[in-house]
Amino acid sequence: MTDTDGPQRLFDRKMLEALVCPVTYGVLSYDSHRQELISRAAHLAFPIRSGIPIMLVDEARELD
Repeated sequence: MTDTDGPQRLFDRKMLEALVCPVTYGVLSYDSHRQELISRAAHLAFPIRSGIPIMLVDEARELD
C-alpha cells in the first residue's frame, strides 16, 4: 500500500456512504467480499465493477 492509496480509499468510502438504493431510497451496506452494495429493504445486491457501483435494477442480484 502506498501513500496515494489512502486518499483514494477515503474518497471511495465517502462516495459509497452517499449512495442510496434506487428502489427504496434506503441505506445500502457494503459487502467487500462480493464487491456489492446491499439493499436489505429491496432484497437486491448491486455490483461494484472496477470500483464503480452499478446502481441499475436490471444489473442487481436478487437476495434470497
